[in-house]
Amino acid sequence: MNPKIIKTLEYQKILHKVAHHASTSLGKDTAEKLEPKGDFELVKLRLQATDEAVNVERLKGNAPFGGIRDIRAPLHRARIGGILNPTELLEISTTMFGSRRLKRFVLAAHEEYAIPMLKSQVELLTENKQLEDKINSCIDENAVVVDGASPELGRVRSELRTGEGRVRERLEQMIRNSSVQKMLQDVLITIRNDRFVIPVKSEYRSSFGGMIHDQSASGATLYIEPDAIVQLNNKIRELKFKEEAEIEKILRALTELVAEQVEVLVLDVDQLAELDFTFAKAGLARELKATMPRLNDRGFIKIKRGRHPLIAADAVVPLDLELGNDYSQIIVTGPNTGGKTVSLKTVGLLSLMAMSGLFVPAEEGTQLCVFDAIYADIGDEQSIEQNLSTFSSHMTNIISILRDMTPKSLVLLDELGAGTDPAEGSALAISILDYIHQIGCRIIATTHYSELKAYAYQKQGTINASMEFDIQTLSPTYRLLVGVPGRSNAFAIAERLGLSRRIIEHARTQVGEEDQRVESMIASLEENRLIAESERYAAEELRKEAEAMRKSLEAQQLKFDEQRDKLLEKAERDAREAVLKARREADEVIADLRRMALEEAGGVKDHKLVEAKRRLDQATPELRSKQVRALKKRPDRIEAGDEVRVISLGQKGHVVELVGTTEANVQLGIMKMKVQLSNLEKTGNAPQSKQPQKVATTLKRTRDDNVKMELDMRGMNMEEALIEADRFLDESFLSNFGQVYLIHGKGTGVLRTGMQEYLRRHRHVKSYRMGNYNEGGAGVTVVELK
Repeated sequence: MNPKIIKTLEYQKILHKVAHHASTSLGKDTAEKLEPKGDFELVKLRLQATDEAVNVERLKGNAPFGGIRDIRAPLHRARIGGILNPTELLEISTTMFGSRRLKRFVLAAHEEYAIPMLKSQVELLTENKQLEDKINSCIDENAVVVDGASPELGRVRSELRTGEGRVRERLEQMIRNSSVQKMLQDVLITIRNDRFVIPVKSEYRSSFGGMIHDQSASGATLYIEPDAIVQLNNKIRELKFKEEAEIEKILRALTELVAEQVEVLVLDVDQLAELDFTFAKAGLARELKATMPRLNDRGFIKIKRGRHPLIAADAVVPLDLELGNDYSQIIVTGPNTGGKTVSLKTVGLLSLMAMSGLFVPAEEGTQLCVFDAIYADIGDEQSIEQNLSTFSSHMTNIISILRDMTPKSLVLLDELGAGTDPAEGSALAISILDYIHQIGCRIIATTHYSELKAYAYQKQGTINASMEFDIQTLSPTYRLLVGVPGRSNAFAIAERLGLSRRIIEHARTQVGEEDQRVESMIASLEENRLIAESERYAAEELRKEAEAMRKSLEAQQLKFDEQRDKLLEKAERDAREAVLKARREADEVIADLRRMALEEAGGVKDHKLVEAKRRLDQATPELRSKQVRALKKRPDRIEAGDEVRVISLGQKGHVVELVGTTEANVQLGIMKMKVQLSNLEKTGNAPQSKQPQKVATTLKRTRDDNVKMELDMRGMNMEEALIEADRFLDESFLSNFGQVYLIHGKGTGVLRTGMQEYLRRHRHVKSYRMGNYNEGGAGVTVVELK
C-alpha cells in the first residue's frame, strides 16, 4: 500500500490505538508494523483471529500477558557466546512462565468456546520448565544471584559477611574512643571504593594515620581507612573478587543452557508477539464498539451506520453507503465544511481496517471489499518549493492513480477538477470519471461542479449523493444522502442572513433557466426524500411495535402451553393412580371370592356376592364421569337471556345471543365466549319482561372471616407466589385489613427480592418492611395497605 495513501487516510493513528491496547512491547512493535493486505484468504484469517480474541475476552476476561518480555536481544547474545546478566536471565524465566500461563488460559477458553486459530497458535508454544526452574533456583525476583546458586558461592559469601562483621566491629571500637571522636566529622562508618572508612576532619589529617579514599565537596571531611583495618579490608576485597568470579561462572553456565534453547525460544517470542497483537485488536474493537465486517472480493461495499474511528463518539455522524452493486461510482456534492472529505476518509479508513484484520466501527451487516489497493487524492497539497499549484498537485496525484489502478482498486477523489477554470475543470473531471469507469474501479468523488450532477444522473452505473444541509439553522448535518444531488443553497442562506430580497430576486434572474429547473428538481427530490424518510421511520416504529407484540404473544403462548402440559401431566398421573387403585381393589375382590368359594365348598351366600359387587363398583375410576354424563344428557331448549352453566368449565353465566343452531355466546363474569349448546345446562329462565330496567349495584367492603392476615409462600416458585400474593392482597384490601404478612422464608433471597419488587408497584400497598425479630425476621415481609 502506498505510504502516501496511508498517511492521507490517517491509518497510522489507528495502529497507535491498536498498540495502546497491547500488553507487551512485542505486541506494540507488531501493531506498529501492521499493513493492510489485498489477499482475500489472508484477510479472512486475520479477521477470524480477531473474532476469536473478542469472544475470549467476552467469556473469560483479559488474557494474561504478565511477565512476558522482549528477550530477542539477550537470546541473540547467548547465541553468539556472550554472558547474560541476572536481569536478562530473569526476564527469560518470567517470559517462559508467562508463555505457559497464557497457553493454559487459551486452551481452557477453547473448551468452552471453539477458538481453533488461537488454539493452534498457543499449541506451538513450548514449555521448558526445567530451564525455568534452573534459572529461578539461581536468581531471585530482584535479579540477584542467590547464595544457593553454587556451594562455592555460598562459602565465599559466608566468609565475606564474617569479614565485614570484623571490620565493623574494629571500627566501632575505634569511633567510641573519646580521643578519636573529637577528630571525626560524624560518628559513623561508611564505604568508599568498596572499603570501610570513617569521616575525619581535615585539620586532623596529620595526626590520624591511614589511607585517604575520598573527601567531601567542601574539603572539610576526609574519608580515611585506618591502618588497623587495611589488612581486613584487603581480605574482604579478595573475597569479593572470588564472589564475582563465581557469579560469572554461574551466569555462564545458565547462558549455555539458554543457548541450547535459543531457536525454540525465538519462535516462542514470535508467537507471543502475534498473540498479544491479536488480543490488542480485540481491545480496539471493544474501545470503538466495533463489529466484524463481512468480506467479499467483488468490489461491493455496504456500510451501515459507519463511524470515523478518530472522531469522538458523541460528535461523529454515522454514515450509510452502498457501492459496487447497482452502481460503481458515487458523485458527492454539497457545501464546504459539510462533511464530504470526512465521508471519503471514513470509507477509505474502514476499508483499510478491514483489510488489516480489524473490526470496524459500524453496525452488524456491514460488508467491505478486499481491494488490491486503495488510492486517494484528498486535501490541498500545493507546494511553493516545488512550484505546484492546487490544480497541479491534484493532477499529479490523479495521474499517478490512473497509472497504477486496476479493476480491483478503490479510488477516492476529493474536489475533482478544482483549482482551475470551472468549464475546463468540469470537462476534465467528467473525462477522468469516464476513464476510471471504463477500467472498472470503484470510485467516490466529491465536487462543486453542477455539470457533474447531470453527469451522474445520466451515466449508467453512477449515482448522485450529497451532504445534507439544514436551511433552518444554516448549518450542515454531516449526513450523506445517496441518490440526491446537493443544492448550492446560496440564495436561501443569503436571505436568512438578511440580504435584501430585491437583490436576491435580481440574482435569480441571472441564473439560467436550465439551472433553475435543476435546482427545482433537486428541491423536489429532497422534499420527497424527507417525506419518504419520515414514513420509513413511522413504518419502522410500527414494525418494532408489531415485533414486540409478537414476542409478547409468543411468550404468553409458551406460558399457556407450559401450564397446559402441567395440567395434562397431572391429569395423566391422577388417572394412572386411579386405575392402579381400581386394579388393586379388583384383585382383592377376586381373591376374596376365591377364598370364600373354597371356604363355602359349594356356593357363596347372596349377601356376600352383593358386597363383592359393591366393592367392584366402588373401585371403578370416576374420571370426569359427571361431565361425560352431563354432556350425554339431552339439552333443554336454551334461549337468549337464560342463566346457564358451562359443563366443561363448571362456571355459571347467562346467554347473550344464539349463534346458529348449535352455539351460543355466553357471558361468564367479565369474559364472553362462544360455547356449544350441548355443553350448556340451563339453570334459570330469561326474565319475562323485555323492558330494560335500571339496576343499582353497590359494593360493600366487609371483613370475611375466612380471609387470613398472612400468606405462606414457602415452597412456591416466583410465578406461583406472585399469583397468590395478588389474590391475597385484593382480598385483604376488600376486608379492610390495615396490615398483612407475607411469609417467604429466608432461603436464597430470590423470592423475597422478587416479592418486594412486586410490592413496590402494587396499587393497594402503602409501604412494606422486613419483619421484626418477633415477627419472623428476614423470612417475613410486613405490608401496610392503603
